[in-house]
Amino acid sequence: MSPRSARPPAPVIATRSGRAPWTLRRRLVVAVVGLLALVSLVIGVVSVAILSANLMDGLDSQLENTAERSSALFVRGPGGSASDVLNGPSQQSGTLALVYDGSTVTAGYTDQSGTVVGLTNDQVTQLVTELDTAVRNGQTSEPFTVDLGGDVGEYRVMAETARTGPLFLVGLPVSSVTGTATQLAVIIALVSLAGIVLVAFLATAIVRLALRPLQRVTETATRVSELPLDRGEVLLVERVPAADTDPRTEVGRVGSALNRMLDHVDIALETRQASENKVRQFVADASHELRTPLASIRGYSELTRRSGQDLPDDTKHAIGRIESESIRMTGLVEDLLLLARLDEGRELEREPVDLTSLLVDVVSDAHAAGRDHVWDLDLPEEPVLAAGDGPRLHQVFANLLANARVHNEPGTRVEVALATEGDRAVVTVTDNGPGIPENLRATLFERFARGDSSRFRGTGGSTGLGLAIVQAVVQAHHGDVTVDSRPGRTNFRVELPLA
Repeated sequence: MSPRSARPPAPVIATRSGRAPWTLRRRLVVAVVGLLALVSLVIGVVSVAILSANLMDGLDSQLENTAERSSALFVRGPGGSASDVLNGPSQQSGTLALVYDGSTVTAGYTDQSGTVVGLTNDQVTQLVTELDTAVRNGQTSEPFTVDLGGDVGEYRVMAETARTGPLFLVGLPVSSVTGTATQLAVIIALVSLAGIVLVAFLATAIVRLALRPLQRVTETATRVSELPLDRGEVLLVERVPAADTDPRTEVGRVGSALNRMLDHVDIALETRQASENKVRQFVADASHELRTPLASIRGYSELTRRSGQDLPDDTKHAIGRIESESIRMTGLVEDLLLLARLDEGRELEREPVDLTSLLVDVVSDAHAAGRDHVWDLDLPEEPVLAAGDGPRLHQVFANLLANARVHNEPGTRVEVALATEGDRAVVTVTDNGPGIPENLRATLFERFARGDSSRFRGTGGSTGLGLAIVQAVVQAHHGDVTVDSRPGRTNFRVELPLA
């Protein structure tokens, strides 16, 4: 029997982040939309800045005209107040004025209806301070911005000195400039947002259309990856369509390279299959031819041993060894012949097989061969019928029980259980032995697989084909065999289709 082991689990690839990587389609669409958004933002900011600067220049021109008209009011005499300035000719609504004649300060602004509204003490103080600073710094007739807060808000103001003596300050609201700039910014934002949404849809459609050849190449590679290339005769007919192999395009070069690779793989598979067919045919022919001479050797050795002649002890021992080895060799030849026939794809018989009675017989035989083990059998109340070849299924379970018996120490408990799951019959063989070493699990069902010599081995030689036959026969029945092993528990699980 073969030493038991389990196929190692697939490696786990660690990633830096739990998020899935972006696809090429998503990256292209995001790049296009991001660039459009950036360009729209730059255009919007520059447009609003230029418009604000132009509007502010226009406001300054209006402010200069207002200051000139206000200065003309003081030519008639030294008197005058903020109300005189605000009620002067051609003064627009919202105009602000402050007049200081050396002893009295008057200030106010006109609302939308043209009514003069007074300023608070804090606002007047702030304007007086700004006026004094402008005069002392020689910055009269130069516009600057003042934020008066509250309902008044920001004003663009200019300080002047009338020729008759009074100092005055006039201003125009900045709200018209900021309102126009804000309106333009909102319009640009809305238009840009609509354009970005439209471009996102168009870019998605265009990128999807542009990457469709790459999708076809991917689908071809996926179909090839799902083919069972590791066994049997494989007809590798999948190829990338000729329309997707134009070397003048990037995707075409990928498709052309994939087709060349598939051609090489196809040739390699044909060569491999031809070599396997030769080896399989040789094994089958050799096994078939060896059956006759082995039967002859066994027959002559039995005839000599039973002839009744008085033979020396060493001769009797030699004849006994010849007979036992011929029996072992015959079993090996029969196993090789069975595997060769299964490899050729020969169909097994498909008849209802009573797994309940079959397991009773197999466990009884195992109990007779291994009385130093504890054998348990768990069967359902109703018989379970599987579709298959009775003798071959008997060999499968006999090999599993022999494997448990040979590779475990005396006293090991072996439990055989039968159950049904859906449309499958499930047979499990479980023992409480030391388990399967991890380094042997990768070669569990390979042919001529051997365990290390340190493990317990009962009497009788092992061909290393027992579990290979188990897997081959179960797969020929369209079933599956798996193993799970850890120290103190080894479980073989066989699934077969129900009849």
